[in-house]
Amino acid sequence: MDTLLKTYFPIIRTREEVLNLIGEKEKLTNLFESWSEEQQEEFLDFCTGVKGVKILYDSFFKEIFNPEYHAERLEELLSLLLETKIRIKQILPNDSVRLADEYTLLITDIVIETEDGRIANLEIQKIGYAFPGQRTACYSADLLLRQYKRVKDRKRSENKKFNYRDLKKVYTIVLFEKSTREFHEIPDKYLHYGEHIYDTGLKLETLQKSVLVALDIFRKNIENRSIENKLEAWLFLLSSDEPERIMELLEKYPEFREIYEEVYQMCRNVEGIMSLFSKELEEMDRNTVSYMIEELEAEVKAAEERAEQEKQERKAAEERAKKEMEERERQIAELQEKIKRLESRKDEQQA
Repeated sequence: MDTLLKTYFPIIRTREEVLNLIGEKEKLTNLFESWSEEQQEEFLDFCTGVKGVKILYDSFFKEIFNPEYHAERLEELLSLLLETKIRIKQILPNDSVRLADEYTLLITDIVIETEDGRIANLEIQKIGYAFPGQRTACYSADLLLRQYKRVKDRKRSENKKFNYRDLKKVYTIVLFEKSTREFHEIPDKYLHYGEHIYDTGLKLETLQKSVLVALDIFRKNIENRSIENKLEAWLFLLSSDEPERIMELLEKYPEFREIYEEVYQMCRNVEGIMSLFSKELEEMDRNTVSYMIEELEAEVKAAEERAEQEKQERKAAEERAKKEMEERERQIAELQEKIKRLESRKDEQQA
């Protein structure tokens, strides 16, 4: 029986066809059997159209948004997110000064320079890691430093003097498939824009802007309503694998059909797609381990801070108790002295 998506995309293989192709090669069979039952079903579901493909998988995302031959897609997504027209001049290498370990936390990281010299970094995180605000600040500082060095080097090569007016805005865009606790404290908002502002109303041109997108909260917000605009259409493409909703997307925005056709064409190469899926699982496993380490380290730090706080509270309580005891002893001593004086006075009167 054809799946809903297969009726729309006939190139999708059936479950039987996929399993037969896997069974024809020992290497593929061994790889398939090395996965858990849940992972096997996930693979078969998106290959056969039972569910939609998860576009955020690194291989799919980079294929769909490859700036070399699909620059217009990335330009449109960035333009909608940044609320300004973006035209890509070139892709910049990931040669930032960021610590190497930080890259293990990213699924996808694309850095582009626009025609007018601005720089945008689009990052995808499948797992929301601790300290998202601090990380975003570091990512943004990294981008600004890269631009500063690039502009200075260019001016030097042109025998021209560097001027801070030559620096353009840098944008950090992070898409969270699974956002952190902080985002869920605002459950009706999934787009968060940030930049430097002054509480006095002072107007200065600052260069760093960030956009944080909580895709899990977006999915929750759109559960019981239709897609209302093109930005929501792109976010839906990136976050949903529900066939019925995908059909809804394609009816309203038929231009997205080409993207799904490209993805399902990739899925026809069973050996290739199994290799890509296996790499995704390995990457997710590494990221999950990193996430768990960070969570445990955060728990340890929190426990240490609580213990120190309790220690300080106990110390303060002990000091208060000591002072109270000393005050009572002083009061007792004063009373005893008064009694002594009164008794002495009484004796004098009796004499």
